[in-house]
Amino acid sequence: MQVNKEQITQWFQGLQDRICASLETLDGEGTFREDQWQRPQGGGGRSRVILGKHIEKGGVNWSAVHGPLPEKISQSLGLEKTDFFATGVSIVLHPRNPHMPIIHMNVRYFETGDDTWWFGGGIDLTPHYVVPEDAQFFHQSLKDVCDKHDENYHPRFKKWADDYFFIKHRKETRGVGGIFFDQLKATEEHTKEDRWKFVQDVGESFIPIYLELAARNMSKDYQQPHLDWQRVRRGRYVEFNLVWDRGTKFGLDTDGRTESILMSMPPRAEWIYDHQVEPGSQEEFTQNNLHKDVDWLSYS
Repeated sequence: MQVNKEQITQWFQGLQDRICASLETLDGEGTFREDQWQRPQGGGGRSRVILGKHIEKGGVNWSAVHGPLPEKISQSLGLEKTDFFATGVSIVLHPRNPHMPIIHMNVRYFETGDDTWWFGGGIDLTPHYVVPEDAQFFHQSLKDVCDKHDENYHPRFKKWADDYFFIKHRKETRGVGGIFFDQLKATEEHTKEDRWKFVQDVGESFIPIYLELAARNMSKDYQQPHLDWQRVRRGRYVEFNLVWDRGTKFGLDTDGRTESILMSMPPRAEWIYDHQVEPGSQEEFTQNNLHKDVDWLSYS
């Protein structure tokens, strides 16, 4: 018997609960504020935001929405006029310490009234300062998750992430990438249950990955120049999310809750005209490594 949307929805709710509890423990002071909301056309969600000691602003959202699929989206997906159902968990954490990286995860399920369905999601990392050892750990962790299910997943989904999380007008990647996948359907090799187990493992990998990255970086010293650079890099994050991110566009086009959709925005960001990095600096090293197809597993 195939997993159904009710089971998937319930599991995603539990994932939101587990991640929020772990992040509150990590932060030590902040607690999540929850806003429950209803979508007039059908469905709703739970938006949770934390403003803490180590997590300056973080959001962990769950939603399950349904109703007529807007024509703009049906055309972009190549679907006939139909109803839809979509559920998932979306996370963005903006840390206070500039040496801690921004992290994003999304895991989701989508189906229509004509029995079309697929899974999507991924995790990507956006350090303000690129640390090769952290990038290697991050990508190795994701490769381990992928390899449990299909050895082709990691190279395919890493490439997908590099291409997706690319700020075209800046000609740079948003960060050091990760994995990204969409429209994972049943194939001869993978059943719906196979795809679902993979998405579950991606979701469960979030906390151990981020706890390790936080332990490595959350106590590092920083000064005002580090904060200035952090705000510049946050500005790039904003540019990608508002100009290129399909998830943001999907949420707005389906009349989702605006506050929940834009929870990914950082609390503070900056745009400096014609900003130039100092030669030989950490900032220059970071800037030089924001490009596609870096093999972080063997970086030297």
